Amino acid sequence: MNRCLVLQSEVQSFIEKCMVATGAKPSHAKSLADVLVEGDCRGHYSHGLNRMDMYVKDIQTGICSKDGEPIIEKESVATALVNGENVLGPVVGNFCMDLAIKKAKDVGIGWVVAKGSNHYGIAGYYAMQALKQDMIGMSYTNTSPLVVPTRARDCTLGTNPISVAAPANDGDSFVLDMATSAVALGKVELHHRSGDTIPEGWGCDSHGKPSTDPGKVLSGGGLLPIGGCEATGGYKGFGLGMMVEVFCGILAGSHYSKHIRTWKVTDSVANLGQCFVAINPENFAPGFKDRMSDLLTLHRDLEPAEPGTPVMVPGDPERINIKRCKELGGLSYHINVINHMNKVAKTLGVTPELPVNRPLA
Repeated sequence: MNRCLVLQSEVQSFIEKCMVATGAKPSHAKSLADVLVEGDCRGHYSHGLNRMDMYVKDIQTGICSKDGEPIIEKESVATALVNGENVLGPVVGNFCMDLAIKKAKDVGIGWVVAKGSNHYGIAGYYAMQALKQDMIGMSYTNTSPLVVPTRARDCTLGTNPISVAAPANDGDSFVLDMATSAVALGKVELHHRSGDTIPEGWGCDSHGKPSTDPGKVLSGGGLLPIGGCEATGGYKGFGLGMMVEVFCGILAGSHYSKHIRTWKVTDSVANLGQCFVAINPENFAPGFKDRMSDLLTLHRDLEPAEPGTPVMVPGDPERINIKRCKELGGLSYHINVINHMNKVAKTLGVTPELPVNRPLA
């Protein structure tokens, strides 16, 4: 048995209980569980349950604050600088996105940046909150240096994700949610945990040479930017990663680039920089959602290069995964991930453990 089925409610409760057991506030634990479960539902398994032990460690070591709330340090009608007060990233993200949406309702746009934050899960979770108000949402974050820039050997940028969500008619939407690295580190970790090799172009070894061995990428190597090596356009991904850093670390006054702590090393606070934007289309040309729907349909209806592989717009792969989860009645996890998280739960005295009695073919 390689994979097993776990109910969404079981995962949600499990994460909340584990985080409360470490000393996190129940409301903060729920905010974290919400975004991690959403990540798994959307198929971003690298940013869901697979990440829980990292948050547990951050709270246990005291590097991430167990309580407190974000505060506004500076604001105008359309902008704000928030201090996350070193609480869990999803708590900071929700606070900032709510504030950006409120400002967009008032003046058409809200641009909020945060310092003193922590890893916040999938960037799309926050951008999509604007969809509920028929607004465009954007979310960015810097992260620990994991990406080796074009022509370099050392990691100086994070995976620095970009998310943009735009509403269309009848609940449809465009949802871009991507790392500016060729792949998220969590996907390399999942391959390593499963004993699989990784595709060419995902990462490099300690000499800056491309490698398909996840162990070499995780031990002294690094991820490659979108595009891979220079010959295939990796410098463009490098530029996008730096752009995110401008919006986050540089604009918010948080740590940035190589000044951010090493990934999973909890000897200092993360002090991540993050950016949240909400734009109200009503302040621009009328008919936004109609044109957005037309744009999505135009691309979905393109004749596929390969029969049976339809053209998908950003957000479609996630919609397919959500539908599959509903059909299965739960979330599909590799058994190694379940076993690992159950070991974490045992150390915390959390019961019940995640079930392993629903095998999937």
